[in-house]
Order: sequence, then C-alpha cells, then structure tokens
Amino acid sequence: MFKSDNTSGVHPKVLKAIEEVNFEHESAYGEDSVTKKAIEKFRSVFEKDVDVFFVTTGTSANVIGLSGALLPYEGVIAPVTAHINVDECGALERYAGNKIIQIQTEDGKINPEMIVDTLIVLGDEHAVQPKIISISQVTELGTLYEVDEIKALADFAHKNGLYLHVDGARIANAVCALNSSFKEMLTDTGVDLVSFGGTKNGMMIGEAIVVLNDNLKGRYHFYRKQGMQLVSKMRFISAQFLAYLDGVWEENAKNSNEMARYFANELEKFDQIKLKSKVRANMIFAYMPKDLINVLHEKFAFYVNDEKEGLIRLVTSFDTTKEDIDLFINEIKNYYNK
Repeated sequence: MFKSDNTSGVHPKVLKAIEEVNFEHESAYGEDSVTKKAIEKFRSVFEKDVDVFFVTTGTSANVIGLSGALLPYEGVIAPVTAHINVDECGALERYAGNKIIQIQTEDGKINPEMIVDTLIVLGDEHAVQPKIISISQVTELGTLYEVDEIKALADFAHKNGLYLHVDGARIANAVCALNSSFKEMLTDTGVDLVSFGGTKNGMMIGEAIVVLNDNLKGRYHFYRKQGMQLVSKMRFISAQFLAYLDGVWEENAKNSNEMARYFANELEKFDQIKLKSKVRANMIFAYMPKDLINVLHEKFAFYVNDEKEGLIRLVTSFDTTKEDIDLFINEIKNYYNK
C-alpha cells in the first residue's frame, strides 16, 4: 500500500496515549486538562504563545483557518496544485465563500515574483482582494520550500498587507528533511497561520489550527464552533498530540523520509523508470511504462497521476519497511526478467 501516508495504522505510543486518558470524567469541548497540556506543548515546540485549536481533519483545519482570517470579499493566493484548490471539493468556496486565486507552477511552489501581478487589483472594488498566501509544506508534488523561501514569502506578504498560511499536512516530514525545527521553519520566518497535520504521520485522527499572528487571535473559538469542529470529547485528540509532539513526530517522519529515499534509489536502477524530481521527503513521482504500471497495480495500491505520460505517485509511511519496498522492486525485476 503506497497510495498515501494516511493508509497506515496508528503509532503504538499514540494509541497508548488515547487509552491513558480513557478514565475518569473530564470537562468537554476542550476545557479538559489534557487539551490544556497539549496546547502548552505546542507553545513549547513553537517557542511562542500561539493559539491552538484542535479539529478532526486537514480540510477543516484549512477551511476554518483560512476563513477566520478573511472578509467575504477577500481571497487566497495558492498554487494551482494546492490541496485546497484540487482535493477539498471546493470546501473553502462552499463554506466560506472566498475565492482561490490560482498561480500556475510546475513544481508546486510559488514565490513573490509569481504573486506580484495578482496584487494589481488591490483597492479595486470590482475584484476579489488578495489577503492570504497559502503554501503547502511538503507540496502536493513532493517538493519543499527552503526556510529562507518561506521567510521571503512571509516578508512579501506582510509588506503588502497579506498573511502567510502554511498547509502543514506533512510539516513533520519537511522539518526532518531540512534538518530544521518548527520554530525555525514557522515561528522565525514570520508565518501567520498553520494547518498542523498529524494523521499522515502516525496519528489516528486530528489536526491543529495554529495561530501565530497576534492580530488573528481571539476569533477562532467561534469559527471552529460554527464550522462544526468543536469536538465534545476533545481530550482524545489532544492526548494524541501530547504523545506525537514528544518525539513521535520526528521518529515517524525520519523513517518515512528514509524509506522514500531507499525506494527512489532502487527505482533508479531500472533504465525504463525515470524520477520526475529529486525525492526530498516521503513522496516519489516516477515515470514508468504503462504495461508495468498495470502489472504492479495487480498487487500494490498507488496513484497514477498521468495515465498518458505514465506518471505515478508512491508515498511511504511511518511504518514502511525496506521489506515492503523490496516486494515492489522484486515485482519489477520479475517483469523484466520474464
């Protein structure tokens, strides 16, 4: 199963954390002691007095996070490949009514130069007003923003009266890949808002809206409730983050990244297979013959991004092993040795 990193199970320490809070009674709706500890843990990791709001899914984190910083006539600048643009069924537009202003990009990344022209309409009452720049880290194409690239986007955003949002569904993989930290990558660069993921890296369920910009604080309690994401027994999400942020995130991300590199190295041994780009985190994009894709699909689950070009996506998880990958590689060997 190489479809995605959310097809894996749950890390044992995360499961144990859930079990450990399944006793006694606690206040509901985030007023419990576990949630309060988890929020303090986030503040310790970010080294900033951030506001933290736990929700159930990445889409809810993105939509509630973004909509909480937008007026009705404002929009979000994002790569055309962005998850909010392609994979969330128009949730932002449907729920918040805000437009996504798409930027064409070949590698899933955007930079200030690519955004400049979208700001020409600022002040024009006939046009949607750009207000947030949203980037994914890791991007949907497996690429990474270097820390200084994030800072450049934040500086550009603030200079022009905009916010910078990071869709961090795989933020742990990015931090490990760049040998960075959450503080260095997000706090120190000036990011305003983060959708902080855990489900793709060994948690059962739960994401977090992390608010770094003081001007955005004080509103998200209401947006989360109105967005139907105020979980009653929130301690079962919060407990996962307590375990996750206590080293599990790093252990898991390092393994999935390492397995992706191993996978890529093995694939490159075949002349008929070409990697689309260098593997930076835990996603691999590779071109291979269509007949081979069909054979592999009989035994393995993965996405075909472009059937015409034979482009596939392979994703490794926190519990992926070399043995898992070797099964895939051996199938390729058998195909060419038959």
